[in-house]
Amino acid sequence: MFFFFLEPVLIYNWLLILAAVIPAIFLMIKVYQSDRLEPESPYLLWKMVTGGIWSAMVAGILEWIANGVLTSYVSQKDPIYNVIMYFVIVAYAEEGAKYFFLKRRSWFSREFNCQYDGVVYAVFVALGFALWENISYVMIYGFSTALVRAVTAVPGHACFGIFMGIFYGLARGCAYLGKNIRSKFFRVLAVVVPAALHGSYDYVASLNSAEGQWIFLAFIAVLFFISFHLVNKMSKNDKYFQIDRRNYRF
Repeated sequence: MFFFFLEPVLIYNWLLILAAVIPAIFLMIKVYQSDRLEPESPYLLWKMVTGGIWSAMVAGILEWIANGVLTSYVSQKDPIYNVIMYFVIVAYAEEGAKYFFLKRRSWFSREFNCQYDGVVYAVFVALGFALWENISYVMIYGFSTALVRAVTAVPGHACFGIFMGIFYGLARGCAYLGKNIRSKFFRVLAVVVPAALHGSYDYVASLNSAEGQWIFLAFIAVLFFISFHLVNKMSKNDKYFQIDRRNYRF
């Protein structure tokens, strides 16, 4: 009798998990199919996804600690609280954690030999992050949350990943040519630009007004359009890295 009542609960939970996972998988397939030169191995892509999951856990801990420190000095009712919380703590904890696992798991990979590879890796890390985050939210708040996040948060993380991947790919290309200063500059941008977009996304989403909702919809529409335009452009113009063996340190 116990299992008779338990079965609908299990089915419902699995439906919630599927609702949380499917948007991320759909975007992963889209980005993977756009890799026209040399598709990446399933093993490496799995490393990116699991890196994204680990980054979500690390970011959660960093945010919890930083928020505790912030609330000790700034009231949550103070307007500056949201600015610091979204543009500094959340943005850099999450995008910084993603970048840490992205670089750690792909920078020296032999498969990282094309410009667009950086986009693929970064998006898979970002969607691994979004996948874990989405499951957590959906299991707590239910199916309606899955529907909202499917068209906002999950594609949002993918967009942040696209910008991170563009600069990450540029950084790797410069490193192959021995242009280490320029490579470091692009690596900084690979964190700063997604963090700025992430902070803007969260801050606009927190605006509790009718005008704020329209601003948020306009923001994500523009962000999605630019991001996927960049994916198509990067995919079409993809090329293998050139290697200057005189300057590059293997």
